Amino acid sequence: LKVLAQAASAAMIGCSWCMDFGWYAAHSAGLDTTKLSEVPRWRDSQVFTLQERRVLEYAEAMTATPPEVTDEMAEALRADLGDDGFVELTVMVAVENERSRMNSALGLTSQGFKDHCEISGG
Repeated sequence: LKVLAQAASAAMIGCSWCMDFGWYAAHSAGLDTTKLSEVPRWRDSQVFTLQERRVLEYAEAMTATPPEVTDEMAEALRADLGDDGFVELTVMVAVENERSRMNSALGLTSQGFKDHCEISGG
């Protein structure tokens, strides 16, 4: 869920470096990366569970300027994740906002991490 949330924030900000490296980090950690390519169009995709959709919506709402998080979003995620999980998710989205905004401001773009992993068969 954290990986999906981070990808949603990076996609909304437009940080191709973060999207690329996020895929690489998830792949390297042995996580299933099949859903990551669907994150930018999650509302139209059929691959996400209801809980994943709530996480993606929350990540985008946190990333919006100004933030668009509603009490209902927070309550639903607290019910899904518990208070500790909700706070952890919120911190991860905040960290991704910082990284994606900084990398975008510095002009960093995709470095081909994802392509390298797929070419190497991994």
